[in-house]
Amino acid sequence: MSRPPHAREKVLDAFERLLITEGERAATLESVAREAGVSKGGLLYHFGSREALEEGMYARLRMLAAEDVEAVRTAPEGPISYFLSTSGDVGLPLDRAITAVGRLAHGGNAAAAAELAAVRASWGEALRPHVRDDAALDLVMLVSDGIYVNSALMNDLPGPVPRGEALAALIRLVETAARD
Repeated sequence: MSRPPHAREKVLDAFERLLITEGERAATLESVAREAGVSKGGLLYHFGSREALEEGMYARLRMLAAEDVEAVRTAPEGPISYFLSTSGDVGLPLDRAITAVGRLAHGGNAAAAAELAAVRASWGEALRPHVRDDAALDLVMLVSDGIYVNSALMNDLPGPVPRGEALAALIRLVETAARD
């Protein structure tokens, strides 16, 4: 049996859930405390302000993104293949953190936008040695974006999200184009 999350993680989980499901304006300190099942004082013990709570979300995103970048770099099937094949993984911790920080960025939060840009740049740097030039890197990144967006929007519907052999064929095509 796993241990229950620590209060700090419960608060971050609640903030993340509220950002994703109700948006940036609904994720007040009071609603986050209520969602986490802690008092507002308990929330403030771990995060002394809304800015500190946001910074906690950015730290979570940075940690998860760093783990993913390492997985990209060390993937036995190769960085491009791994990156593209996992681009449609929606609902996992990294996706949830990206979505939550994206909600903050959409609300005009410049720090959140910078965090998302940094994640994208870290993926780009991990992939850069495996592509011929910047245009090829753009190709890989934009195909990844398309897979992600279509997976997030159409996850349980048949349609434009390649799966199985169709995804493998797309990855081979992108790898060939990115290297040649």
